[in-house]
Amino acid sequence: MTVPYDAILLVSFGGPEGPDDVIPFLQNVTAGRNIPRERLAVVAEQYDHFGGVSPLNEQCRRQRDALERELAARGVDLPVYWGNRNWAPYLTETVQAMADDGVQRALAVFTSAYSSYSGCRQYRENLQSAQEEVPGAPQIDKVRAFYDHPGFIEPFAAAADTAIHDLGPNAEPTVIFTAHSIPTSMAATCDYEAQLREACRLVIERIERPLPWRLAWQSRSGPPQVPWLEPDVNDEVALLAAEGVRNVVIVPIGFVSDHMEVAWDLDTQAAATGAEHGVRICRAISPGTAPEPAFIAMWAELIEERIGVEGDPDRADRAQRRALGDLSVRPDVCAENCCPAPTR
Repeated sequence: MTVPYDAILLVSFGGPEGPDDVIPFLQNVTAGRNIPRERLAVVAEQYDHFGGVSPLNEQCRRQRDALERELAARGVDLPVYWGNRNWAPYLTETVQAMADDGVQRALAVFTSAYSSYSGCRQYRENLQSAQEEVPGAPQIDKVRAFYDHPGFIEPFAAAADTAIHDLGPNAEPTVIFTAHSIPTSMAATCDYEAQLREACRLVIERIERPLPWRLAWQSRSGPPQVPWLEPDVNDEVALLAAEGVRNVVIVPIGFVSDHMEVAWDLDTQAAATGAEHGVRICRAISPGTAPEPAFIAMWAELIEERIGVEGDPDRADRAQRRALGDLSVRPDVCAENCCPAPTR
């Protein structure tokens, strides 16, 4: 079987790595939205709480190294590059480095499991912009969405079980799954919410005992007059407290790793809401944080799957397209009109 790719590209969001990076990073994130600097300063306080450093870049470094080792162990001898949307290493810089190294065709893995504009299509647009800026840029494809892959679901179920055990044998908690809220106009034109609910269902089926669960949202931004997916996780914690629930497990199912939005929105704000309302909260760890071996093996498997299809089209059955859910498996190539940008 021939290998049609000569590199792998890990694509992520990016994050500041020191106090001086915070405002420039936030300006990158909000470019074109006319967000006042005063508002950015408020958001910057979240990063100040953690010394101005986002955990995301270091997590991506570990993920990149672990993926390169896993591929080598499988006999797939491909270098793994890494580029970000909003901070160094920027995608344009990484694509330039790939071109300089003679890479002609690469396969991208996004640190986003779901289909949406911000979680998939915008990254593809970012890649296209980088390719247009770099003479001789390689062709770049991407692996499919992995929201219901066993390597994503099963580590989350194991982490949820650990959190349940940490609350004690008699806790009988309610599980709150959380994901990044998006504008309802964006949600209406993609499979984001349906995929998230499917992932929640699959995790609940795999924990040791059945528990009540809810899906809530976090990290909302933008003007208040624009509707976003609700309820907010803090409102959900307060509502459960009013219903007499005293123990909650939070599973950040919408995230690959425990970056800033998990550390601030859940470990800081939601934890404070729980303390205010007399609710004990224990949070499950996201599988890309360590990174969990099964999670990295999943990325390697998705790469092998795509290589199998591309390298030997007549024997595409060699590529195991593993998926646990009832929704359609996402195609290798996204449709031209999928996940359009939200109406602003």
